[in-house]
This record gives sequence, C-alpha cells and structure tokens, in this order.
Amino acid sequence: MRLLNGFGCFVCGSLAVLLCAPRANPDRHVNAALARMDAIAALAHSDAAAAVADPVIKVPLAEPEVNVSPLEASDECVLSEECIDQYLWSVYDRAPKVDTIKVEEQIKTTVKKNGKSRTVTKTVTKLVNEDFTWKDPHAAEKAGMSVAQYVIGGMDRPFKARLYHLFRALDDAGLAPGMTSGFRDDYRQSIASGNKAATNRSYHGGSLRGGYGHGLAADIVSVKGETRSERCISSEILWKWIDAHGKEYGIGRPYLDKDPPHIAPIDGKEYADKRGANAKLAEEGDAATSGVAKAAKQGRAEPKPRT
Repeated sequence: MRLLNGFGCFVCGSLAVLLCAPRANPDRHVNAALARMDAIAALAHSDAAAAVADPVIKVPLAEPEVNVSPLEASDECVLSEECIDQYLWSVYDRAPKVDTIKVEEQIKTTVKKNGKSRTVTKTVTKLVNEDFTWKDPHAAEKAGMSVAQYVIGGMDRPFKARLYHLFRALDDAGLAPGMTSGFRDDYRQSIASGNKAATNRSYHGGSLRGGYGHGLAADIVSVKGETRSERCISSEILWKWIDAHGKEYGIGRPYLDKDPPHIAPIDGKEYADKRGANAKLAEEGDAATSGVAKAAKQGRAEPKPRT
C-alpha cells in the first residue's frame, strides 16, 4: 500500500515537472518521465500481485467475548436489544390497526299482536370496522414517549427476544406476521375495544402486572393479502401455526378462538391460568358438571316410565 501511495505521489510530481520544467528540449524530459512512470507502475503491479498471492499473510480471528448457544451464534441480532426492538417495530408498523367490533343499536319497529299494530324498540348488534390507529400514538403522547418507545419498549425484555424468534420463523414460513398491539398502560387499556381485561389487570402492561417494561402480551395478525378478507384467512392460518409450533419459541395463545390474536409466554401466569394443568382440570370439571346437570334436566323433562 505504501508503494502504491508512493507511486501516486510520483505521478503527481512527474506531472508537476512536465508543467513547470523549462521548455528547452521538451521531448527528452517527457520521454524520461514516462519511462520512469512505466517502470514504477510495473514494479507496483508485480508487488501487489505477489501480496495478493502470498499465503503467509493472515488476518487473526477475534475470539468471542461470551459463549452463546447455537441459535444465538447463528443470529447476531438477538445479542442486541436495539436490533430486536427495531425488528419488532417493523412488524408492528406494517400491521393495519383495524378491528371488527360489536356495536349495539336501538331501532324502532312495528309489530302486530292480536291484530293490532304497535311500535316497539329493539336492540340489535352490528359488526362494524374500527380503525384504532390513533390509540397507541395518543397513549404514547400522554406518556411523553415516541410510539416505538411506548409500544415496544414497554414489553418485557425476555418476552421480546421470544417474539423476535417467533416472528422470524413466521416470516420464513411466508405467513407475514404483523403486531397490532404491544405494551398498553392503564389509560391505553381503558380505550381498548372488544375482548379485553380490566383496565389495570391487562397482561399487556397494566399497573397490577408491573406496568412499563413488564408487558407480557401482544396481539398479532397476518398482513398477507390484498383485501381484508384475504388477510383474515391468512391470520387464521398464522394462529393455527402458532398453536402447532409456538411452544418451540415459548409462546402460545391463552384464549384460543375466544381472543385469537392474543399471545403470551407459555410459562407466564396468564397462560397457566387459561391453558395450564389447573385450567384443564377446571374445564373438565365444568364439562362434567354441565353434563350431569343436562342429564338431570332431561330426566326431569322426559321422565322414564316406571316398570
């Protein structure tokens, strides 16, 4: 490298000589300068080729500072919380924040009874689309944070690492995950719609669950598809994939189809309460009690004849 730098300096110097030298006998000076330049260039080229081909030159490899598992070693991003946060934010940012909610509406209708008409008020339930894009930014502004700091930064760190691996696997499977909700404080929970926990009890980050930095839940859908209908179908496939493979990443769906997008750590209290051994025993007990009650009811309604 020093030789090549010297060659560059020599070229500049030679050009300066050509420009500033006396005009007497210019051909002699030009030919001499060009001859010297050709000689240096040939020498530099041969030395550079030798340096490239020289097998003795080696670059020492740096030893890793910590011992990491094969999974971490193959994925350097997991060693950086900032890198994980950026990836999770990209998954959140690409998800449309649209939901279908139930809205009750009172309408007046005319009915006939005993040949007479009268007007009555009925309550009907409609399914309508709700755009909740504004809710997280509003809650973040109220908390004095950026949306990324609020939604991603408020989640539990080990849980974020699990989400990172899960989302990468979903991406690799072509399921295009999108996160519609991450951390929620009490205020954000209070303006949430649809299936939700009490304001301060949400595992998304309610005050009774530890608050900011302790969010242990996320809502995810698939963003694959051009239309809402296509994305709904893709989301169903994504949720079933999590049911089949989520435990490999320590994540599951506590409520299954009662709240399909909601995911949480399988070793967390929420999952244990809803899907753990105690929950299964309780469900089996409820089913058995329900069966007995149903049989008893049927027995009373249709008593067997005495023999």
